[in-house]
Amino acid sequence: MHNVYEAFFFLKYSGGWSFSEAYNLPVGLRTWFVERLVEQLKKEAEIIENASKGGNNSGAQTLSAFNQPTAPPNIK
Repeated sequence: MHNVYEAFFFLKYSGGWSFSEAYNLPVGLRTWFVERLVEQLKKEAEIIENASKGGNNSGAQTLSAFNQPTAPPNIK
């Protein structure tokens, strides 16, 4: 049960989820979101570290009104 509460805390603290949102997710989907959030935070930490070293090999770019990502085609 401790691991479940840790997942709730992680989604709330790092992902901005409410407790009820995290609680009501099916277990498999909640696990996917936790794993995906971990992956995203690692990528962001790597980009920040490279930027602080003056490196520009991370492939990161600054978003503007002209290069915003679009929603997936099945989302309207």
